[in-house]
Amino acid sequence: MKLTLPSPASPLNIGTRGSPLALAQAHETRSRLMAAFDLPEEAFSIVVIKVTGDAIQDRPLKEIGGKGLFTREIEEALLDGSIDIAVHSMKDMPVDQPLGLILDTYLPREDVRDAFISLGQGGLADLPQGATVGTSSLRRRAQLLHRRPDLNIVEFRGNVQTRLRKLSEGVAEATFLAMAGLNRLHMSDVPRVAISTDEMLPAVAQGAIGIERRIDDPVTADLLAAIHHGPTGQRLAAERAFLGALDGSCETPIGGLAELDGGTLRLRGEILRTDGSLVLADASEAPIEDGPELGRDMASRLLQQAGPGFFDSAATSGAA
Repeated sequence: MKLTLPSPASPLNIGTRGSPLALAQAHETRSRLMAAFDLPEEAFSIVVIKVTGDAIQDRPLKEIGGKGLFTREIEEALLDGSIDIAVHSMKDMPVDQPLGLILDTYLPREDVRDAFISLGQGGLADLPQGATVGTSSLRRRAQLLHRRPDLNIVEFRGNVQTRLRKLSEGVAEATFLAMAGLNRLHMSDVPRVAISTDEMLPAVAQGAIGIERRIDDPVTADLLAAIHHGPTGQRLAAERAFLGALDGSCETPIGGLAELDGGTLRLRGEILRTDGSLVLADASEAPIEDGPELGRDMASRLLQQAGPGFFDSAATSGAA
């Protein structure tokens, strides 16, 4: 079958959120497709879709519906044909896709580490007793409280620019961002300290961009196959299987990272009480093709150790 390419007369519609980072990811997707098929920019149209998660900034995600709030409206546009593909930050993506959609294309993964951001402190260890730290991530909150129970953790939502503004206004003394986002936005001027994954295990799929499409669209499937990065897909298959078996959501602090070494995949995972009082961690390795099974087995072991009610200690916070 001859591959049908998009053109200025019939462009491929790329759906995305409207934040600067989301647009940067959509532009990267467009650039890779342009290069793969020697197409002009006009053969693509970037369609910005307003999502509930971006519209409501004054409440924690767990209070308004969790991660799906960053994807629901985009996926609805994909299903009704308003867009042809959707570009997502994979750490925002629920494990299961709506009926009729599939996620099987990933761009090369960026730096997976978290970054400590502060206008006045050198690093996490330099924060004074009782310092206020802003984060919207329950994983980061639990990891911080496990190491520094003295810290005052406040809710800190918004895009990169919003969070930096809050720091400058003194709402908090420090926050955390993903190194991947800072790199993709070329924000080398932001004061940051990259945190080793041995010190702070990242969110599942952190640093990865995924491209969602309709299952019944073979033309788009052929286009996307040209820019799919296999090693990233292999790593995420293990990490997302781990997350799925834990029934992970915005209300469950979970870290996970898969790394490749030749034909071997090494997976590290952890679950935390929301108040940081206990961390359960595991690490294992297997042949790359067994990554999903490795993830599910690790989740099973951790859940067995945790017992019922492990995630029930609700964390309280202020809003910022």
